[in-house]
Amino acid sequence: MAVLLRIPKTSTTSSSIKSLSSCISRSFSSTALNSETDLKVPSFLSHNSLPLRQEPKDRNVQWVFLGCPGVGKGTYASRLSNFLGVPHIATGDLVREELNSSGPLASQLKEIVNRGKLVSDEIIISLLSKRLEAGESKGESGFILDGFPRTIRQAEILEGVTDVDLVVNLKLQEEALLAKCLGRRICSQCGGNYNVACIDIKGENGKPGIYMAPLPAPAQCVPNLIQRADDTEEVVKERLRIYNEMSQPVEEFYRSRGKLLEFDLPGGIPESWPKLLEALNLDHEDKCSAAA
Repeated sequence: MAVLLRIPKTSTTSSSIKSLSSCISRSFSSTALNSETDLKVPSFLSHNSLPLRQEPKDRNVQWVFLGCPGVGKGTYASRLSNFLGVPHIATGDLVREELNSSGPLASQLKEIVNRGKLVSDEIIISLLSKRLEAGESKGESGFILDGFPRTIRQAEILEGVTDVDLVVNLKLQEEALLAKCLGRRICSQCGGNYNVACIDIKGENGKPGIYMAPLPAPAQCVPNLIQRADDTEEVVKERLRIYNEMSQPVEEFYRSRGKLLEFDLPGGIPESWPKLLEALNLDHEDKCSAAA
C-alpha cells in the first residue's frame, strides 16, 4: 500500500496543468485522430529527453483514480476533488460531452461507445489536452484524473511530464459492477446521476457479502430519468472484459513505483467513504469536513 503524505489544499501555481497540457498538445498535435498504426511514439518516451519542470513545494495533489467501468471512480474522485480544491477531470465525461456536441468526433465516438469498445489514445489525449488548457486559463492547480491513464503508453506520457503522487485503484465484485451499471440513471434536465439497483450479495467461498442501497433521484428528476445507450448487459460485460484485460499492465506500472493504493469497496457510499478516507490518511477533522 502506498503511503500518502498530506499536501496543502492551496497552491500558488498552475504549472503542473500547464506543463501537462502543453506537452500532450506538442506530442500529438500533428497526429490524425483515427490513426494508431502510423503514430510515432514521442521521443521523450524512449530517450527521457523532455526537461521536467521543478515541482513547486506548495502545490495541490496530483492523483489518479483507476477502476472498472461503473465502480464509482467519479463519485469518490468528485468528493475528494471538492474537499481538496483540485479539479476532477473524468475522461468519460469528456467523451460524453463530445458525443453531445456537433464536433467532428461526435459520430465516430458514438459508434465506438455503443459497441462497448475503448476510445483510442489519440482521441482521449486530444480531449484531455483541450480540457487542461481550458482549466489552466482559469488558474486551476493540481488534478484528480479519472479514467486516465488506461494504457501503459498513456501512463508513460503522464509520467514524462508530471509527477503523480498517488494512484487509487477501486475494486468491486463483478456481479455488483454489472448490477450497478445496469441500474444507472441520468436526469436529462439537470445531469444528476442516480441508481435504481438494490445490490445485496451474500458472502460465500471466503468472499465478503456486499450491500449497496439504491441512490434515488429527487421527485423533480424522476420523470426525466434516462438510461445511457451503452448501459446494456452485453455492452457492459464487453467493457468489463476489455478493461480487465488492459488494466493489469497499468496497475503493475504504478505498483512497481510504489504509488498504487488498492482499495476494495466494502459497500455503498456510507460504508466505503469513511474507510477510503482512512486509507488516504485523512484525519478525523478532515473526515467530518469531507463528508459534509
